[in-house]
Amino acid sequence: MLKILTTRWKQGHRTTRFPLELPTLPPRFRGRPVLEPARCADGCRACADACPTGAITTDGGLQLDLGRCVFCTECVDACPEGAITYSTDHRLATRRRADLVLAGAELQLADRLADELHALLGRALRLREVCAGSCNACDLDTNVLNTVGWDLSRFGIHFVASPRHADGLVVTGAISRNMHHALRETYAAVPEPRIVIAVGACAISGGPFRGSPDVCDGVEGLLPVDLYVPGCPPHPLTLLDGLLRLIGRIQGKAAEGVDAVVP
Repeated sequence: MLKILTTRWKQGHRTTRFPLELPTLPPRFRGRPVLEPARCADGCRACADACPTGAITTDGGLQLDLGRCVFCTECVDACPEGAITYSTDHRLATRRRADLVLAGAELQLADRLADELHALLGRALRLREVCAGSCNACDLDTNVLNTVGWDLSRFGIHFVASPRHADGLVVTGAISRNMHHALRETYAAVPEPRIVIAVGACAISGGPFRGSPDVCDGVEGLLPVDLYVPGCPPHPLTLLDGLLRLIGRIQGKAAEGVDAVVP
């Protein structure tokens, strides 16, 4: 026991101080895309043609759907004018599906739950995760939040084993046909009022599997979604930022660049 305590003392404090302090992300981190439509040449569709998930459209102006984007940077390599780049901004979560469509630098970040729901769930949030046909990448990064480095429970947010003990669902995967019924049954078992969080491109839109007869193209249209967390997979920091915005612990806009942390 003494050896364990000594080792722990030498290791020091390992939990990130986010959201009071932002972790240092490496330059290679692919965060929020930055679009510069003014650079686009007339009639150029190089980025749209290169996108493997159809996340980019150029008809009526350059737009990128974060809900479909898998952050592969094929568009960056294909664009001759450098109209698309990736920043290191981890803040990507939104409350509405339409807000995931970028047409410029602005992104409407998630805000907190409505007053009635916030009064019930703002201090303690229990979530049941449902892997509905994912590759497990989103699930692994979600599980990271339970480790000592992130310690999700310090915010009153916990993952639970039973939907009957949950306040909502975290859904990953493109919703395979085999998981469609199970997902609906799990949602029905969660007591009302309940929330749904779609994590990753597959859960939001079907991702690279969109259009396949074996998937439902994500949770949209199957369940009402309260938080969208894009990515392939989303970084744990992106997911934690979205959760804290949902319960009102972080407030701010992407355009302002500065967030307020609420005790």
